[in-house]
Amino acid sequence: MMKRKMTMYEEEIKNIIGTMTLEEKVSQLSYTSAAIPRLGIPEYNWWNECLHGVARAGLATVFPQAIALAATFDEDFVGRVASVISDEARAKYNEAIKRGNRGQYWGLTFWTPNINIFRDPRWGRGQETYGEDPYLTGRIGLAFMKGLQGDDADHLKLAACAKHFAVHSGPEKLRHIFDAQVSKKDLFETYLPAFKLLVENGVEAVMGAYNRTLGEPCCGSFYLLKEILRDKWQFKGHVVSDCWAIRDFHENHKVTASPEDSASLALTAGCDLNCGCTYPTLTTACKQGMVTEEQIDTALTRVLRTRFKLGMFNNPEEDRYADLNASIVNCEKHQELALEAAQKSIVLLKNDNRILPLKPSVKKILIMGPAAASIHVLLGNYHGLSSRLVTILEGLAEKIQGKFDLTMDYHQACMMYDENHNTGWTVGMAEAADVVIAAFGLDNAMEGEEGDVIASDFKGDREYIELPPWQLGYLRALKNRGKPVVLVLTGGSAIAIPEDIADAVLYVWYPGEKGGKAVADVIFGDVSPSGHLPITIPASTDQLPPYEDYSMQGRTYRYMKEEPLFPFGFGLSYTTFRFDSIELSEEFIAAGDSVTVSVKVSNTGTRDADESVQIYVVKDDRAEDDPVVSLRAFRRVSILAGKSVTIAFSLSASAFDSVNADGESILIPGTYTVIAADAAPLAVSVKKGASKPIQVKIRVV
Repeated sequence: MMKRKMTMYEEEIKNIIGTMTLEEKVSQLSYTSAAIPRLGIPEYNWWNECLHGVARAGLATVFPQAIALAATFDEDFVGRVASVISDEARAKYNEAIKRGNRGQYWGLTFWTPNINIFRDPRWGRGQETYGEDPYLTGRIGLAFMKGLQGDDADHLKLAACAKHFAVHSGPEKLRHIFDAQVSKKDLFETYLPAFKLLVENGVEAVMGAYNRTLGEPCCGSFYLLKEILRDKWQFKGHVVSDCWAIRDFHENHKVTASPEDSASLALTAGCDLNCGCTYPTLTTACKQGMVTEEQIDTALTRVLRTRFKLGMFNNPEEDRYADLNASIVNCEKHQELALEAAQKSIVLLKNDNRILPLKPSVKKILIMGPAAASIHVLLGNYHGLSSRLVTILEGLAEKIQGKFDLTMDYHQACMMYDENHNTGWTVGMAEAADVVIAAFGLDNAMEGEEGDVIASDFKGDREYIELPPWQLGYLRALKNRGKPVVLVLTGGSAIAIPEDIADAVLYVWYPGEKGGKAVADVIFGDVSPSGHLPITIPASTDQLPPYEDYSMQGRTYRYMKEEPLFPFGFGLSYTTFRFDSIELSEEFIAAGDSVTVSVKVSNTGTRDADESVQIYVVKDDRAEDDPVVSLRAFRRVSILAGKSVTIAFSLSASAFDSVNADGESILIPGTYTVIAADAAPLAVSVKKGASKPIQVKIRVV
């Protein structure tokens, strides 16, 4: 494990703390840290957001939602996106400081990324995550973290925060009282690997979750924060509570009797910073002997260290990021990157008779659906404000500019949130069209965080994963008119649809400020779709275990036993790919070793395009509760039409590890199968257009 070095600021921090009163020390442990003028400490608000662009602070580039970034299966690209976000965040901070603005959302500590596992598609906040797989989540989360923090651990560009630690993925309505019960096997096999990876690679902060896990509130859990995070993983950064989560200890979880009890429990367990209103009581708690001043000093050291690493006490001429200013915020270059991100994230799920891209023979297009003209389907949650949001309708309309032999019409068709009162005649409009582009799905009023959604009866979660019945009914009536239908789905989670509801299906997620242009680029063939699902789309809600059950059995592609509608990793293209060969550098592997997996892939179609090559491992003699198959490597590659490439992956012996009932990773001797595919291999063969997986055996000794 890579241990983080202590920074150059330790002596200075020690001296500052030595001159502070108890009250001054405690004033620094809340997210609204007070100014201490005599020590040259300015006020600071720790609460800032940048899930897919700087949020809640005015103008910023709005990139596709996090789940869409994961669909790119491209670590390097995600790192570029995060680097641009950090540039804009620094620029906005610099401008704010010049104007004396030290308020919320204008700082340098960002509570991103969300690396919880999207274990159940009903969770409204799953859109914030990188999907259901711990390996993909870890790699994409790490790339995003590095893009935010920069490449100098002692001079951070921003401070990233891995959240929500741990075992947190709904239900939203219960999160303030819920106790997530989980086996140690599931904990270390699924819920913790991404956190461990980011901690090992220097994430500056970790945020605790609202819920309890195994009986302890996560922001006051000795097991999570002390035994695992601090002792086992040697985390040196600071821990912050989720907002008002510590107040939940006594008001909702009922594990403490007073604010002082709650603050003492959280601080003693290792939570350094309180987003909320409870830590001011630490002054009283300390005077009453409930916590020691030494414990307060430990927390204060950690939070001050972060501020020093961010250069908050430097002279302006010492600031290496001082040249970043307002001119770069939402600049043309950044807008182009947002467009590229949207293009790369769109997943083609179905394309019967190769209806897409649209042919020159198409002369009359009808655009329908509640998502077509909506800006809400571009944004998702935790979003910034762009200077131009391009809706799907606007993107399509702009695409036909100058094409005077092509006509386009639009009708909303049906409501996004509820049944129409009058639907009859609009369906008939399809009869005059050569093709119908139907933009349906979800938006950020239907799924999201508790309190942020206005069209959800379940605090932002969904009761069922099917398309809303009024939308489905309209689509069925539309399809029955006999004209080709291209379904453009928006949303941030799995949406189950009948397989015959459309001729082509594009999942475009919440695609950001240039989402409409990206959709049009794909539909008209200027860009070949290349996104792959970071989630499984089950065939129906009936395939899901009970929502409140945190056991992984029956969940995600790794443990499902039923055939999904679309498997994890799936995504079609306008060309075709073939996996030609797979070779291993070694026939055997032992602890401490590594093996090179070489995969030859050919583009057998007529278009240059990107493919996401995925490497899975199967333990041939697996136990009943082991994963059916696990992603262990992936890479997005560009392949010219008619050409082949060979991609080499290095798998360490840990790629073949199993996790036992005690949560320990162990290497069990035996035969394993290494599979190269472009989707989770045990389900992909039933999906039209996907490449046939190839495999090879290796023996662990």
